[in-house]
Amino acid sequence: MGNFLFIYITHLPTSVAATMAAETSVCQEIPSIIMLFLLCLSSTAVEPRSSLSRGSHLSVEDASDVLTSQDNTFTCGFYNVKGANAYWFAIWYTHSMEKTTVWMANREKPVNDRGSRLTLRRDGAMVLTDVDGSTAWQTNPTSTEVDSADLLNSGNLVLRDRNGKILWQSFDYPTDTLLPNQTFTNSKQLTTGIGKYMFGSGYFSLFFDENNVLTLTYRGPEISSIYWPSPDCSTIFECGRTNYNSSRVAVLDDMGKFVSSDGLQFGASDMGVGIKGLLKMDFDGNLTLYSLNVSTGLWVVTWEALIKLCNVHGLCGRNGVCEYTPSPRCSCPPHFEPTDSTDWGKGCKPKFERTCKDSHFVELTHVDYYGFDINYTQAISLQQCRQLCLGDCRCQAFSYRLDGKGWCYTKSSLFNGYKSPAFLGNLYLRLPKEIQTTEPTNLNASGHVCSINMINTTEILPSYHTNNQRSTFVFLYSFALAIGAFEIPILVLGWWLLFRKQGVPDLVEDGYRTISSQFRNFSYAELKGATRKFKEVLGSGGFGVVYKGTLEDARVVAVKRLGDEVIQGEEGFWAEVSTIGKINHMNLVRMWGFCWEAKHRLLVYKFLENGSLDKHLFSTSFLGWKDRFRVAYGTARGLAYLHHECLEWVIHCDIKPENILLDNKYEPKISDFGLAKLSQRGVTGSQVSRIRGTKGYMAPEWAMNLPITAKVDVYSYGVVILELVKGIRLSDWAVNDSGEPESELNRFVSLARGRFRKGEKSWVDEIVDPRLRGNFSRNQAASIIEVGISCVEEDRNKRPTMESVAQVLLACEDETAICAPENK
Repeated sequence: MGNFLFIYITHLPTSVAATMAAETSVCQEIPSIIMLFLLCLSSTAVEPRSSLSRGSHLSVEDASDVLTSQDNTFTCGFYNVKGANAYWFAIWYTHSMEKTTVWMANREKPVNDRGSRLTLRRDGAMVLTDVDGSTAWQTNPTSTEVDSADLLNSGNLVLRDRNGKILWQSFDYPTDTLLPNQTFTNSKQLTTGIGKYMFGSGYFSLFFDENNVLTLTYRGPEISSIYWPSPDCSTIFECGRTNYNSSRVAVLDDMGKFVSSDGLQFGASDMGVGIKGLLKMDFDGNLTLYSLNVSTGLWVVTWEALIKLCNVHGLCGRNGVCEYTPSPRCSCPPHFEPTDSTDWGKGCKPKFERTCKDSHFVELTHVDYYGFDINYTQAISLQQCRQLCLGDCRCQAFSYRLDGKGWCYTKSSLFNGYKSPAFLGNLYLRLPKEIQTTEPTNLNASGHVCSINMINTTEILPSYHTNNQRSTFVFLYSFALAIGAFEIPILVLGWWLLFRKQGVPDLVEDGYRTISSQFRNFSYAELKGATRKFKEVLGSGGFGVVYKGTLEDARVVAVKRLGDEVIQGEEGFWAEVSTIGKINHMNLVRMWGFCWEAKHRLLVYKFLENGSLDKHLFSTSFLGWKDRFRVAYGTARGLAYLHHECLEWVIHCDIKPENILLDNKYEPKISDFGLAKLSQRGVTGSQVSRIRGTKGYMAPEWAMNLPITAKVDVYSYGVVILELVKGIRLSDWAVNDSGEPESELNRFVSLARGRFRKGEKSWVDEIVDPRLRGNFSRNQAASIIEVGISCVEEDRNKRPTMESVAQVLLACEDETAICAPENK
């Protein structure tokens, strides 16, 4: 009966359409449709599948479209963090409360929530495609002999031929988790995620090093450092390991026991038959063994590599110090502040300028920084150790042991800091003499303290407590869900039939999703009235004309009418709206709504009072220096967000003063970013179908037909900030000393590079916009010029990233600071 009804309903649209043509109202058909739907609900449920045949696929749009192992232990499909439009193809424990992931295919490249799919192609390749058809991940190598993809009871996703031979398996490509009976060899590594629910690769890894020993290593942007086995072990054997092995293999068995060829052995505290466990590299850098309580869905820690989390290197970044109060937390030393208060991995930055002269020292009791010793000397006095540091310009601090042996360690850099009463010694931090330290030397005196996000069972699953109140709530909630499951499909079915009767295109389903989110769907008549029939033009460009308007709620808006050459059909328009809707940053123009009606395609933005940058930079109404620096820094932050942080990783392709708008506080907001072609990180080759940009701001690779990357925006940004300094259009042409035409940009860059090589500084006054009459920061101006020159390098590989540019300019916010761009 269930199968018969299923076939009947799959053919329902045709019969309904025929009936609707004969009836005067769709409502007359709804009762019979409801009866059919209710009968369908009572039909036999579809059995879960563990295999995907060649030519079939899994869809992101259907949450039930998954593979489940035959014993129901593991599930494979699209994994989503609630509230984010980001999906990963993953394997997770079926019975854990929050679908604890054990493997991910595309941890670096999440895909969209509409149209993405995982396909086992007929050529044998398993391919993950995004909504635009681009490949986010695929198996490699592939074989035409592949017959099926199967999720095994072990949690291993395999591709097999008709004879059952495994041709590819997920066990060969672990992410941050090792499952029972998954062999770990020298070709594999476990790498942490960036943070909780942030699955991109972090800085901590487990792997076999060149000495054939399993190690935990921090590999950050500045340093690499092994922290397990303990660096305090004088030999490998002292740490209970041996490097006399060539196999380099380890395995966690079904009992919860781990054995490695380097002699390392450990077991779960609940070791025994039937344990469902995993070995995980937590994002705080610790290696932890967990066991699953099947009855509650909670994970229990049964073994940890490091009992003291402050032994993890790189945890608090450069200059930062890890201490227990009583839980681990990061702190800054006196006269230091966090580089980024939201990310302690970036450490602390000094509030002073380092100098080799007139230095004195601040004592930090029981504090030390591991590594980066310039030299170490035994049996000398504290005063002699101090003189060693003063005599070496590289020395930033020295450590002196209080164990009676007089050990002195001078430090060239301050990483891997920790404070512990067990450490019998003090650190002496080198500071400029003019800094008078009246505060105590306690780390808390800095006022910048942040708790470390400790990994425990709540990292994988939230804590769960049962009581009568919760039981009542669960009952009511379950009852509401049951009613919703009954009512909502009926309402959706009726809504679909009603709109089908009226001839609305299928794409309205996508529109309905967008309308019901944070956007508002404006009617064309409403926007026509708001703009007084599109009377006041704010500006125009390659993407369309912008008009000023006032909504009924008195909000002032900018309405962009998109040209036909920009948006080709409905799909292009919805892709545009979807892109902009997921992007939000204080230095990007915010969109409030849209209009899609007949041939009209309009976007509604917040109106910005001060218009575009060009109107304030190339006119008599020029910007002061503080506003110019604010524009340079804010624009860098906005582009860094587009390139490195937001889900779609957008390349703007047309950065220029006209596309940088200013609010009432002259905070910059980048516009038109949503109309750029999307670019996926890691993709080689051009992602842009035609040349975009404005002459004078376009990178050389446009004309050279090279693949387009985010470095085209870096080039354009470099031109803009050099114009901020100079106050004129550097895209203009002039005649050089030889009487030949030369761009103002080339002249400026050539002159500036020559002066920088000679170490001249006084020329900055001569080159900066004379309208400022000397009212500007020389340090900031010199730094912006140097950053701008590095951005407009013809070789794009020599240009910095926007993330590094933003960091350099942040260091220059203090007008007295001396800063320089990083070479990246």
